[in-house]
Amino acid sequence: MALIPYEPFRHLENMRRELDRFFTADFPALRTVFGQNFGTPSIDIHETENEVVARCDIPGVENKEDINIDIDNNVLTVSGTINRINEVKQENMYRQERFAGRFQRSVPLPARVSSEGTTASYRNGVLEIRMPKLIGENKRRIDVEFH
Repeated sequence: MALIPYEPFRHLENMRRELDRFFTADFPALRTVFGQNFGTPSIDIHETENEVVARCDIPGVENKEDINIDIDNNVLTVSGTINRINEVKQENMYRQERFAGRFQRSVPLPARVSSEGTTASYRNGVLEIRMPKLIGENKRRIDVEFH
């Protein structure tokens, strides 16, 4: 029988992932209240042989200073602010559904990536982040000397 290292928070991570999937995929209507998204943009992540690619829907961002991208401990965090200049006076507004305010989303990555060489581009409301995979593991086998 193989021994498996004990990871006390493994089940919590699985539960968080399932809840995230439940509220974003199964019931997208639960994500909004009166047309307002709770500040959690949708993210698609896939990997190729050499990199991990994330695409994030954040329409309405006008400046690159309004987007922050962090990679820490194999977790990608995208955050920022969507500012809406008063296009129409509030008393003339009939319906307002476009999100404005702070947003943030953190997702675990499927492979270890390097922040060096990571690129990001924003086009038509979609932020694309390309992160190169780490070539080798930082693990190495240590031989034990017997005397």
